[in-house]
Amino acid sequence: MSKPYPQEFRDDVVRVARNREPGVELSQIAKDFGIHFTTLYSWMRKADVEDGVKPGVTANENAELREAKKRIRLLEQENEVLRRAAAYLSQANLPKMMYPLVRELAGDGIPVTVTCRVLNLARQPYYRWVTHPVTNTELEQAYRANALFDAHRDDPEFGYRFLLDEAKEAGVAMAARTAWRICSQNSWWSVFGKPTRGKTKKPGPPVHDDLCAVVDKHGVTRHEFQTEGPNELWLTDITEHWTAEGKLYLCAIKDVYSNRIVGYSIDSRMKSRLAVAALSNAVARRGDVAGCVVHSDRGSQFRSRKFVHALNRHDLVGSMGRVGACGDNAAMESFFALLQKNVLDRRAWVTREELRIAIVRWIERTYHRRRRQPSLRRLTPIEFETIMTTPATQAA
Repeated sequence: MSKPYPQEFRDDVVRVARNREPGVELSQIAKDFGIHFTTLYSWMRKADVEDGVKPGVTANENAELREAKKRIRLLEQENEVLRRAAAYLSQANLPKMMYPLVRELAGDGIPVTVTCRVLNLARQPYYRWVTHPVTNTELEQAYRANALFDAHRDDPEFGYRFLLDEAKEAGVAMAARTAWRICSQNSWWSVFGKPTRGKTKKPGPPVHDDLCAVVDKHGVTRHEFQTEGPNELWLTDITEHWTAEGKLYLCAIKDVYSNRIVGYSIDSRMKSRLAVAALSNAVARRGDVAGCVVHSDRGSQFRSRKFVHALNRHDLVGSMGRVGACGDNAAMESFFALLQKNVLDRRAWVTREELRIAIVRWIERTYHRRRRQPSLRRLTPIEFETIMTTPATQAA
């Protein structure tokens, strides 16, 4: 079974196909990108539907339909909660506690989150009540927590002292220390935080160790970018270039084994999602990459929590170079230098879309399939991987 192609890669292929030069057939475009002609034809049909050129249901319409169904289901659940609550409260000699009703509705398939939101209850005391037998002390604490929560929800700018006064007026009295403890446990603080004083903290250490650094016998630290097989060491970095519409950013990931760009993402903003998208595209195209080392500089995008979570989710190992040391990622910088000379600096670019198509075309058509490299025995990255790897381990 073939591996799915990333959505960004599909969009780029369609862009190149739509903007092809006169006389260039779709079969040639498909061959340049290493996909089947019918696959390209299917992608173009879906793109025409999305753009309104052909009739059909677009992805946005499908998403809106799913969102509408979800909203309808949520409204039905809320109506059921209100109906059952009205019947529950109308019973005679009923204890002043709504948690049994919440548990009963949860057993009928209505989420606790929905029930607590409709009934204005805090979920934490409810789960505590479900886990442990309810004592008088815990019941009293739940009343106090609910009173403080109601006051905090009505006036988020109030601190715990003002919340204490509001709770007393609601008939739930407690000591100031008790109110502080309950607010502290649930993080119910005023939205107006205290000003930070003192010296500014220094930047923290890198989120990953430098796994590519080697110290020679003279004590000099250098970096080695060599592997015995594919998907053992990836390099990544971000470059930018100006257009008349503004900057365009490219995050690329290169496999050191074959110098192939296994994943990339292009966007008008340099956020952490740019690096995460490039990594996700690389994993989608390469398959099983557990244990692969991903080396980068100390940019904020690669230090972000989202990127670190993406590495852990795919069982990848992070690595980072030193601050301000471009040589620690020289192999990736050399690729960007080629891109700069062959595409970015060739002429002035009017639109981001125009530059994006040029970048994608150069990577997939020229760099991967036509540019022979001395370090790869005068082979292209695609030829090198095809010849040097077995059919069972070849990448997508």
